[in-house]
Amino acid sequence: MTDSTSGLEALEDRIAKDLTLLELPAKSWVPHRAVDTQAVLDVIFVGAGMCGLAGAARLKLAGVDNIALFDAAPEGLEGPWETFARMQTLRSPKTLAGPCLGIPSLTFRAFYEANWGEAAFEEMDKIPKGVWMDYLRWYRKVLALPVTNDTSVTKIAAGPDGLIAVTLEHQSRSRVEYCRHLVLATGRSGLGGGATPDFLEQIDRKFWAHSADPIDFDALKGKRVVVIGAGASAMDNAATALEAGAASLDMLIRRKDMPRVNKMTGIGSQGVVHGMRYLPDQWKYRFNDYVNGQQVPPPSSSTRRVSRHDNARIFLGCPVEAVTQQGDHVELTTPVANFNADFVIAATGFRNDFIGRSEFANFAPHIRTWKDDVYEPSMGAPRPFMLDAPYLGDAFQFLEKQEGSCPMLAKIHCFNDAAMLSHGKLSGDIPAISAGADRLMRGITAKLFAEDVEIHFAGLQAYDVPELRGDEWVDATPSLLEAVK
Repeated sequence: MTDSTSGLEALEDRIAKDLTLLELPAKSWVPHRAVDTQAVLDVIFVGAGMCGLAGAARLKLAGVDNIALFDAAPEGLEGPWETFARMQTLRSPKTLAGPCLGIPSLTFRAFYEANWGEAAFEEMDKIPKGVWMDYLRWYRKVLALPVTNDTSVTKIAAGPDGLIAVTLEHQSRSRVEYCRHLVLATGRSGLGGGATPDFLEQIDRKFWAHSADPIDFDALKGKRVVVIGAGASAMDNAATALEAGAASLDMLIRRKDMPRVNKMTGIGSQGVVHGMRYLPDQWKYRFNDYVNGQQVPPPSSSTRRVSRHDNARIFLGCPVEAVTQQGDHVELTTPVANFNADFVIAATGFRNDFIGRSEFANFAPHIRTWKDDVYEPSMGAPRPFMLDAPYLGDAFQFLEKQEGSCPMLAKIHCFNDAAMLSHGKLSGDIPAISAGADRLMRGITAKLFAEDVEIHFAGLQAYDVPELRGDEWVDATPSLLEAVK
């Protein structure tokens, strides 16, 4: 066991040294701008979870330090880890580098060993989710990332001089910030939020919730609970309800058998990380279609967390066909049987339908998606959440359906789970988040430099600090000329 305070202090000293060895952060180089007297931010991040923190950190290290992150959650509760992520441990291996950006002292392992020692790290199986959140809080602090919490984005619009105007709300007060680039680091919920089955749309919300919603599990004590779905979130929500004292828990699963193999694990490599983006569209879609067709199994530990309860039942080949309200409960109709429930949890994934989000209203209709002259039947099954995914540029930026219809899209970057079809899993999961942050940084810095090319060229011309003073040599030419006369 180590003294965690002294261990962290030593680690933070080591990080400071590592950064100096790498000459990081780079010197600030982006010219400042203003609208009237209001300073313009170079980059605004919407969301300060793992993706937002990693993306902002990478830009800061590259000398783009006029940035800000805004998150609707209270400080320390950003992302899913203390809200709708109801697993006990992370699924990812504990040794993954995660958002360290190539700096060993910024890894989770370095953080953990500084607190609890190398032996404790070796003994740990999977990372407890609360400890992972502690790591992200520390990451934010040690890199001094400028996060403002309890702040929601209510409107995004084109501003003057090619800027983006972002309307923010904090404590019922609104203000507008201007930025040159906007990054939507909105995590697993991506651009559309939870996908709700049609058969629940007309049911009173007191009877059901999506797995990503806030749920009062204590209120489910003694209740009949049904969970729809078979993924990791379905198992985690089912287990949480059981542990809260649910009288019964029925899992209704459409598939006739549980998926057993996590296919993408088998081909995980730097080739996948860096190469998926540059495959032809047909191959990108084909990879994702196959993985989604096979589905990702829930972790064994999450599944056992459910099945160890005697009052839990799992029904396979049991798709929900209809749900009706019956006084103080609901009835779910399936081909197997009808189920009565006091509460239903729909673990039915997320959607890319961002048209309905008011803050995106000014640009959402102009976003090019995979169904806009990209998808062809030969690529695979026409899966709605894939067809609705944005078709992104090299820096995660949105592209226009029609050229010239919405120029600000080129400066809005989709750095969240919705980017997976265009870029691979670089902006939603732990394994490749540093590679995603680096790709985002390279794209934004290139655009910032190009936009200010005249300023940078003027700076080149104006630079007059001499390397030589003129007294370092003697010109022998006059002597030579005199000698040959």
